[in-house]
Amino acid sequence: MRQAIRRGFLLAAALGATLALGGCTGTDIGNTGGTTPTNASATGIWSGTDSVTGLTVIGYVNSTGDAVFMRADGAQFAGPTQVSGDTVVAAVVGYADFGNAFSDGSTYGLGTLEGTVTSAGTLTLTLSFTTNNGTAQSGSWSLGYDSITASGASLGAVSATYTDRAGLAAITIDASGAMTGQDGNGCVLNGSLSVSDGSVDVYQVTFTFASCTGNYAVLNGVQFTGLAALDTSTSPAQLTIAVAGATAAGKYALVLNLLVN
Repeated sequence: MRQAIRRGFLLAAALGATLALGGCTGTDIGNTGGTTPTNASATGIWSGTDSVTGLTVIGYVNSTGDAVFMRADGAQFAGPTQVSGDTVVAAVVGYADFGNAFSDGSTYGLGTLEGTVTSAGTLTLTLSFTTNNGTAQSGSWSLGYDSITASGASLGAVSATYTDRAGLAAITIDASGAMTGQDGNGCVLNGSLSVSDGSVDVYQVTFTFASCTGNYAVLNGVQFTGLAALDTSTSPAQLTIAVAGATAAGKYALVLNLLVN
């Protein structure tokens, strides 16, 4: 969380399927009878390294199992998590960075994450991923629980005006969670941010774009949904948002890194 994955208002990973956010952290995926096992929790903010690529990975998992993992090259992997005992699994959609592609030229793909978790401790995952053009990729993630998770979430805490590091974009979140903003590409943002579990520093986000110009015009009308986290341990505080959405013309994902103004 403390290391920014990407900079700017429209840093995007594109042309995949929408974030398959669902599932339930703590869901019993293997009990066939008898005593229901005590499940660990994958809820939280996680950070660490992919030993295959050497890149930093940051993940958000909310209390209902919605998850998104962001890699330092701009790739994003999102999907529903399930936990049984200390075993965690997720079916994920992967996205390349907007304007770029995976090594075989594809921009999205499907995969799974499998591994183990200790509540508020460690999350170890193996990524098995196949791009839309059929190229297999792998990853091995060793992630640790970020203590800022326990700082909790509230609309009061996140209510502020934010800008990107280049000063080209601004978003305002009011006390009700309503989001409005505009960037240097003409994109006008309208949406909302909400809290499902006030004890965890992970927020739900939904918004649409209008009036985008140039290469970003394809984002007009896209309904984006996803997760966000607020890092108040830095100065200024940073809000990171990871979302995805689709129209008939295409499917897109974005990572926004915003600083309190």
